[in-house]
Parts: sequence; C-alpha cells; structure tokens
Amino acid sequence: MAKKEHVSETPATQFLRKNKVEFSEHPYSYEEHGGTAVSARELGVDEHAVVKTLVMQDEAAKPLIVLMHGDRKVSTKNLARQISCKSIEPCKPEIAQKHSGYLIGGTSPFGTRKVMPVYVERGILALPKIYINGGRRGYLVGIAPSVLEICLKASPVDCAIDE
Repeated sequence: MAKKEHVSETPATQFLRKNKVEFSEHPYSYEEHGGTAVSARELGVDEHAVVKTLVMQDEAAKPLIVLMHGDRKVSTKNLARQISCKSIEPCKPEIAQKHSGYLIGGTSPFGTRKVMPVYVERGILALPKIYINGGRRGYLVGIAPSVLEICLKASPVDCAIDE
C-alpha cells in the first residue's frame, strides 16, 4: 500500500469531492514512459486493475475518452464499430492535452477541460476496485468502478486486446 501523504488538489480530485465520491489517494514515483506497469508495481496492485485514460478522436476529429485495463490495448476497429464511427485513433499528445487539460501521463477522466463522451472496457466494471489517474503524473486514486458510470455516464464497450 502506498504511504499516505498529502497530495494537492487537482481538477480530478475537486470533481470527485464535489460528486461526493469516496476515493483513496496513491502517490508513487512517476517514471517517464513507464505506464501502468510502473504504477502497478509501485502500488503493489495487479496491472489489470490500473485503468489508463486514453484521449482519442473519431474521423471528424471529435474527442472521446477510452478507459482501458492497464495490461490491455484498445482495438480501435472494434471500438469504432461499437460506437458507430468510421474510425478511431489516438489524439496527438498536444491535442489530447488541449482537450483534457492534463499532461500526458497525468490524464484523468474526471474534471477534464472539455466534456467528452467516455467509453469504458466492460471488464473494468466487474472489478472490486480500480486505480485511475488522479490528475497528475505519479498520482492514482482508488475508486469503485461504478463511479465511472454514475459520474461520467461512461458507456461499456468490448474493445480490449492483449498487449
């Protein structure tokens, strides 16, 4: 378990508090390009329960958020088919940052600058607890997965592929 230390507010934690969401704080030593493997190792949790927040866009460059297990990738083809789009692709880092208001590596689905549709890999909703970015690099929050559907109106999808 990560040691308890005070972490300053982020738009994500403000959003969670405003919506009366119970969450635990998990700061860790951020590693550039370390991804969910590093955060899972640092926190001593299964990487499958660490959720990555991916900012993507459709063929019309409309942004959307995809929440995926840390140890899986998104099949953009399957996702596009399920949400009735021609194509889906990851946003360039500077575009993702503009839409979300967060630095890459610190992107949270909560408290984003722009309201975007959120899609969550169905298996995430079946987990007892998930760890998701709290709005800065090296900082995850532990929450019940139901928060994603309740607070973000996240739509379940089946688009995971093994890394």
